[in-house]
Amino acid sequence: MARVQKTEEQWRHELTPEQYHALREKGTEAPGTGEYVDFYKDGMYHCGACGQTLFSSQTKYESTTPGLIGWPAFSEASDKGAVELKDDDSHGMQRTEVVCSNCGSHLGHLFDDSSSPNGQHYCVNSLSLQFTPKDEI
Repeated sequence: MARVQKTEEQWRHELTPEQYHALREKGTEAPGTGEYVDFYKDGMYHCGACGQTLFSSQTKYESTTPGLIGWPAFSEASDKGAVELKDDDSHGMQRTEVVCSNCGSHLGHLFDDSSSPNGQHYCVNSLSLQFTPKDEI
């Protein structure tokens, strides 16, 4: 699949200001405010910018780790190549940024999390996602 390439002006035109801030400017929504925080329908989560499939509802869980509560949490990506991981030393911290491998949009961060089924926690902004119910896939 060819990687999506658009100008920032095109992204600004296609996304809401809130989506643009999260996806293109690496913003973060306030904890507990996102549409998919307490959302548990069966289906697939896609990139809010380009539509690439990223996470299955089967890997969504509720973290109990302080500091990681309040955003949609996934234990793994839907496909090994769905996301890319990048070093992120912004805000005086060392973290691992998670981006869509198809368009490069910011999704959130990957953390260690003992409450996760496999010890990994993809902490993702709801604004970075689109959901498709299982019966529409």
